[in-house]
Amino acid sequence: MSLQITERKGPNKEISLLFINANVITLDNENRIAGSVAVAEGRIIGIWEKNEPPEGEISITEKTNVVDLKGATLLPGFIDTHNHILMYGTMRNMLNCSTPPNETIEDIKTLIAEQARITPTGEWIVGFGYDDTLLAEKRHPTLKDIDLVSPNHPVMLIHTSGHLAVANTVALELAGLSDDTKDPQKGGHYGRDSNGKLNGVLYESAAQMPVRMKMPVKTEKEMLEDLEFAAKQYLAQGITTNSDAAVSTLAELEVHTKAAASGINPMRTHLMLMHHLLRKGEAFGEFTNEMLDEEIKKKSNGLARLDSAKMFQDGSIQGLTGALRKPYYNNPDVYGELMFTQEDLEQEVLDLHQRGFRVTTHGNGDRAIGSIIDAYENALKKNPRNNHKHRIEHLQSATSEDIAKMAQLGIAGSFFINHVYYWGDRHEQIFLGPERARRISPLKDAVDNDVLFTLHSDCPVTPISPLFSVCAAVNRKTSSGKILGPEQRIDVITALKSMTIYGAKLIMDEENVGSIEIGKCADFVVLEEDPISVEPDRIKDIKIQATYIEGQIVYDAKDLSNH
Repeated sequence: MSLQITERKGPNKEISLLFINANVITLDNENRIAGSVAVAEGRIIGIWEKNEPPEGEISITEKTNVVDLKGATLLPGFIDTHNHILMYGTMRNMLNCSTPPNETIEDIKTLIAEQARITPTGEWIVGFGYDDTLLAEKRHPTLKDIDLVSPNHPVMLIHTSGHLAVANTVALELAGLSDDTKDPQKGGHYGRDSNGKLNGVLYESAAQMPVRMKMPVKTEKEMLEDLEFAAKQYLAQGITTNSDAAVSTLAELEVHTKAAASGINPMRTHLMLMHHLLRKGEAFGEFTNEMLDEEIKKKSNGLARLDSAKMFQDGSIQGLTGALRKPYYNNPDVYGELMFTQEDLEQEVLDLHQRGFRVTTHGNGDRAIGSIIDAYENALKKNPRNNHKHRIEHLQSATSEDIAKMAQLGIAGSFFINHVYYWGDRHEQIFLGPERARRISPLKDAVDNDVLFTLHSDCPVTPISPLFSVCAAVNRKTSSGKILGPEQRIDVITALKSMTIYGAKLIMDEENVGSIEIGKCADFVVLEEDPISVEPDRIKDIKIQATYIEGQIVYDAKDLSNH
C-alpha cells in the first residue's frame, strides 16, 4: 500500500495524530492491513503498509501526537445500529432483578422488601431484568407475590426483554386497572389468573402504558446525566457511532439533541423516532424525512441525525408475544400476536414511505417478519424508490424464504445476534424447538443472499459490547456451550464489518465512517489483541485500550487504571 493523501490546495495540513507500530485492520473493500495512519483536522490523510511513514513523506511537529501502539490493533470505531442508550442510562438506579444474582422469586421479593424499608410510603419502586424462565419457579412474579412484601408502595418490575412487566395492586389501582378492565384493542394484553382476575403481568407496551403513565418522570437534567453516564459506558466498548432505537417522546428527543450539541454524548448519534410522533396531527405529522433530519441537525449543531421511523409488528419470543407462523414449541395453542392488522400496517408504512422516511420495523417472529416484508413491498410497488434501505430489526426467526425476499426488495436487516448466547438453549428446549432454534439470527443466509445487515446488542436487554456480538456471530455458542446452528456462522472479517462498514452503509454515512480509508473521519478503536488471529472464543474477551472520535481520544483505559 503506497502513501495516500487527500487532494488539497494551499499548505499541507498539520498532522495532529500519527499511529505507528500498529496492526491496522482497515476493513476497506480489499480488507487491507497497514502499519501506520496519519490524521489531520479530524480526518485520515495517510495510510502506510510499514510501521512508520517513509522518511520525508510527512512532517511531524511538536504538535503531532505520535502514538506507538506497540503491535496493538487499530480498527474503525464500532457502529451499534440498535440499542436503547437513554433507557439504559435511566435504568441505572433501578433494582437489579436479573438472574443471576436472583435465582428465585423469593430472592426478588427480598430485594423489594429491602427497598420498601428505605422508601417513603407511596413512592415508586421499579426493578428491571427478571426472566421467568431462569427463575427456579419457572413463572412470572405476580401482584400477590409483590403485595406480600410491598403493600404500601406502587411497584413495577420490568422483564429482561422490556416487552413484559409485573405491577402490584397499588400500581394497578393508580393506573385505574381492575379485573373488569378489557385488554387493549391491539398491542398487548393483561395477564389473568384461573379466575379471570388480573395477576399483575402486563404484556407489551399497550398493557404497560397505563401504569407507566403514573410513574414519576425524570427531569431533563436527570436524563442528561443518565445519558452522559451511558455514553461513557459505550465509549469504553469502542463505539463511536450509535443509534437509539426508540425515541418515543419530544422530551427524549430534546435530551438527545442537547447531549450531542453540548458534547455530553460525543458519539455520532442517530435517532429512530417512534412512528406515532409522525402521524397526522402529532408533533411531526406534516414533516418529510428531509425536514425532520434538518430539524434534528439544527438542534444538535449537526451532531445528531434522524435514522428512521420506528414501528413494531410483534413482541418478544421469550415473552410468547413474538408472532410465529407455527405455534410455540411448549405452548402449542400460542402463536404470538401481531401489533397491526396487515391493512393498518401497510397504510402507515405507505404514508411514511411517501414522505421520504426510511422505515425500521421490529420483527422477531417469522409471521411478523413476513408481514413487514409484505408492507414494504406494497409501499415500493405503489411508490418505487431506490436505496430506500427500509429495515427489519432483530429478525430472530426469519426463514430462508424471508431472507431471499428481503434481498429481492432491497430490505436491510439488523440481527440481535446475542439471542444465540443468552436464549439459544431455551429457544431449543422451550420456545421454538430444535429445528427452528438452530436457525435464529440466520447470518449466513444474509451473506449468501447479499442482504445488507448489522449486528446489535439491544442494550439494556443484553450488555453493550460489539466484540461480544462479533464473537456470538462467529461461534454461535449458547450459554451452555452448545453450538447452535453451525451452518449459520460467519467469518471474523464479515462479523467485524457488520459492526463497522456495514453499519455505516445502513445509516447511509459510509462516506465518512465505517472503515479506515483516506478522507474518512478519524474514528478508531484500539484493541489489545487482533480479533482475526485470536482463538474465536476469545474475541469477546479482548480488552479495549482506547477510543477516538475525529482524532480525539474519548476513552483511555490507561487513565482508568491510574485511578
